[in-house]
Amino acid sequence: MKLENDLGRDPIRKLVLNIAIPSMLAQFVSVLYSIVDRIYIGNIPEIGNLALAGAGVCGPVVTMIGSVAFLVGVGGSPLMSIRMGEGNLAQARKILANCFLLLNVLAVLLMAGALLTRRPLLLLFGASETTLPYALDYYTYYLFGTVFALLANGMNQFVICQGFAKKGMQSVMLGAVLNIALDPVFIFGLNMGVRGAAIATVISQLGSCLFVLHFLFGPVPQVRITFGGYSRKIISRVLLTGLAPFLIIALDNVMIIALNAVLQNYGGPEQGDMLVAAATIAQSFMLIITMPMAGITGSTGSILGYNFGAGRPDRILEAQKYILALCLAFTTVLFLVGQFLCAPFTHIFTPDLQVSALAVQAIKICTIGLIPLAFQYTLIDGFTGMGMMQWSLPLSLLRKGVYFTALFLLPAVFGATAAFFAETVSDLFPPLVTMVVYWKRRNWIIQEAASHRRLESDAQTAVQQPAALGQAQAI
Repeated sequence: MKLENDLGRDPIRKLVLNIAIPSMLAQFVSVLYSIVDRIYIGNIPEIGNLALAGAGVCGPVVTMIGSVAFLVGVGGSPLMSIRMGEGNLAQARKILANCFLLLNVLAVLLMAGALLTRRPLLLLFGASETTLPYALDYYTYYLFGTVFALLANGMNQFVICQGFAKKGMQSVMLGAVLNIALDPVFIFGLNMGVRGAAIATVISQLGSCLFVLHFLFGPVPQVRITFGGYSRKIISRVLLTGLAPFLIIALDNVMIIALNAVLQNYGGPEQGDMLVAAATIAQSFMLIITMPMAGITGSTGSILGYNFGAGRPDRILEAQKYILALCLAFTTVLFLVGQFLCAPFTHIFTPDLQVSALAVQAIKICTIGLIPLAFQYTLIDGFTGMGMMQWSLPLSLLRKGVYFTALFLLPAVFGATAAFFAETVSDLFPPLVTMVVYWKRRNWIIQEAASHRRLESDAQTAVQQPAALGQAQAI
């Protein structure tokens, strides 16, 4: 079988580009169709700003539910990559089987729980009495696609970690194209408004889900979905490994929820909804940065994990060099766009000049510390890709802790719009700590990776020695 990318033998530079670029584009397209939702919603006649604020409140809650896909997908795929690097395909298949079961169970439980708590949850997370009806419409219909969303995103990680980055990109692009095409039909053509945007999203997620499952049940991948071999030990290991990326995504969305609540509180009845609408636009811009960058660092974790399992620290270090270079180039370009060219971006969401001006201010503030964020993503996702959650988790939590501290202190002293500076503070200082930790642990990573090669060599010797002894006795 010809592999799309050979994680153990292809040149590292080519490998990083072949996996990172499609994954980055896939995440960009994924963000694009989320943004298209908001553009259409913001331009609904007469109610656009209120509907946009309502959808903005739903956005982080919905993404937090979706982050469970990464708990399992990003938790299981590095483990599977390591086993593939070791040549242990039987264990790799068991990991995939357990992850498939786990995603299905969690999706059903999450959907039921979210439907029962939707009204108080949305009010708690920043909806006002005016925007609540729009938030409820979007959230309720979206939840019925929870199973499709989790399987599409979670199982796609197991496509990418086997080197099929283009297939992973195709699954996301299929969903994006469907959503972009169906949005105007349901929102305007069928006059369904916010509900139409949610229904279009669910249908697009169903399309992506079917594409991914068809591939993973098919004959092409080396490790396919099978049934049986379920193990509490494997599930526990997957959940522990996935805890860091899950908390990163979940807490990112708690940060947005908290930001909306703070803006609503300090903005009051006069400015609260307007500030939340502006924050929704700014968050859309930040998603254009963080999601594609997570695509780069998350997908290339399969290279690190595979070569960690294969005992090749030289390939690990070389890969990290190229991954960091890609992230730095990407964040530098988006920093310049955010500081000098963001106004046209805000205008496509709303015709309201006051909301647009607030959104421009928010984007400029939020992108001040963007370039150091490249180090944070590269190094933390690198730790996760090699199964070293003991380093990735505390470093992730550090950044969130800094954000929440700034979020609740700054507006109390300087007013509502100072809340946007919480992003800046959390993007500047935690990456410095992450770089120091990585540099101090670098030699340890090299030794750990090399030990896999020694263990594999010892295992081969142990197999060969009894056979040689048997031959000697026969002589």
